[in-house]
Amino acid sequence: MKLKREKQESSDCNEGSKGKMTLLLALVTLISAFGSSFQYGYNVSVINSPALYMQDFYNRTYFNRSGVPMDSGFQTLLWSLTVSMYPLGGLFGSLMVWPLVNNCGRKGTLLINNLFSIAAATLMGTSELAKTFEVIILSRVIIGIYAGLASNVVPMFLGEMSPRNLRGAIGIVPQLFITLGILVAQILGLNSILGNAEGWPVLLGLTGIPSLIQLLILPFFPESPRYLLIQKGNEEQARQALQKLRGWDDVDDEMEEIRQEDRSEKEEGHFSVLSLCTFRGLRWQLISIVVMMMGQQLSGVNAVFYYADRIFQSAGVDNNNVQYVTVSIGAINVVMTLLAVFIVESLGRRILLLAGFGLCCVSCAVLTLALNLQTTVSWMSYLSIVCVIVYIIGHAIGASPIPFVMITEMFLQSSRPAAFMVGGSVHWLCNFTVGLVFLYMEAGLGPYSFLIFCAICLATIVYIFFIVPETKNKTFMEINKIMAKRNKVEVQEDKEEFEDFHTVPGGQVEKKEISSSEL
Repeated sequence: MKLKREKQESSDCNEGSKGKMTLLLALVTLISAFGSSFQYGYNVSVINSPALYMQDFYNRTYFNRSGVPMDSGFQTLLWSLTVSMYPLGGLFGSLMVWPLVNNCGRKGTLLINNLFSIAAATLMGTSELAKTFEVIILSRVIIGIYAGLASNVVPMFLGEMSPRNLRGAIGIVPQLFITLGILVAQILGLNSILGNAEGWPVLLGLTGIPSLIQLLILPFFPESPRYLLIQKGNEEQARQALQKLRGWDDVDDEMEEIRQEDRSEKEEGHFSVLSLCTFRGLRWQLISIVVMMMGQQLSGVNAVFYYADRIFQSAGVDNNNVQYVTVSIGAINVVMTLLAVFIVESLGRRILLLAGFGLCCVSCAVLTLALNLQTTVSWMSYLSIVCVIVYIIGHAIGASPIPFVMITEMFLQSSRPAAFMVGGSVHWLCNFTVGLVFLYMEAGLGPYSFLIFCAICLATIVYIFFIVPETKNKTFMEINKIMAKRNKVEVQEDKEEFEDFHTVPGGQVEKKEISSSEL
């Protein structure tokens, strides 16, 4: 048995080391991330620059209809709805993940999702011609649904396609394209380009172009091999998809690993969200993704961006140049996320999570001090700028990209859709909550708001340090065994389990169960 185990582990190691970035895998990664994740980031940032021109359009439209100017309170309400409907739509989109990916597949869900984006882009792009601001608010819900689906399905799709030694790097690519989307929206939103009275409808409507490209190209790429084999039961299609993605014909080891995962889950069936939340064998995995997703959104990233403009102004940056400084912050975000793509497989997930949240924690603490002292100590305004940059670096290398990678890796095929649905819902619900609450926090606490974010980052660090395992270069089954010990449940021994079967009268099969303590 020991020799068999060593042989299996050796095979697993070889499989992990020989996975390479083939042209097809690179293309499907880029097309999926550009066509979906890019727009999540783009629509986070796209309405910031033309906000005054859009509010003027709201006022003019209302005046043309009623003959009286819009009340300032009503205008504030409409603009708040325009901003907040996006994360609310994201929550609705996350709730659609489980039924869509199980019934339509990962690739099929992405293709269907493009219809939301194209519809929203068309409505927003023509809203000024139609003289209706209600359509913009409705479109923000629709594009939010799109982003909610995309933010969950793309990491799932790419994580299931990737060889395990590239799973972390490829898993961060969607976050890289989210930051690229934010940066492109900031650049196109400059006053000299489209962030003006004439250009803002075009700026909003451009979001449909990546979706159209993905809708035309993605059908030519394979579906997730794990979905094809485990959920559709089509071994031949799964083998062909793997062969195309890996660039060679010998995919027996990886097919066997997928079969082992399939066999270990046969008795459990597919998890709904309710069964996921009540199943003891996945208790710590579920708690972990909830904690990481809450930490990601409640760590103050929106607050830092909100404060960034006034921090730079207090340091002497001219009001007309603040928009260019904002673009530079977006560029730093992209560069550091790109760095995370290259270092995640060498340093591992835990190190990046701890380092990322650690930098955010220290930055929030020092920023509180700097903001309170900048009126009395001249150089404190420059320290504030350093804190903002360090915070962005920390969030970009760990807090933003890694949690979605961990959802893919900590759950098996049967529970992964429900896990993404829970994780995505927590992500968007916290995003929505921060948007509603932060202005009141800022009004009541001022710079001391960042101490709350500092405490949240610290709590997340403590949890990750004691609970979350390193998943680098491990198969999904190996990660499942690690978490089974923490959950104190028995796990099946995959391939060896089937070698331990013996036939009993009646042709039935009896198996020797192996407890987690024997692993």
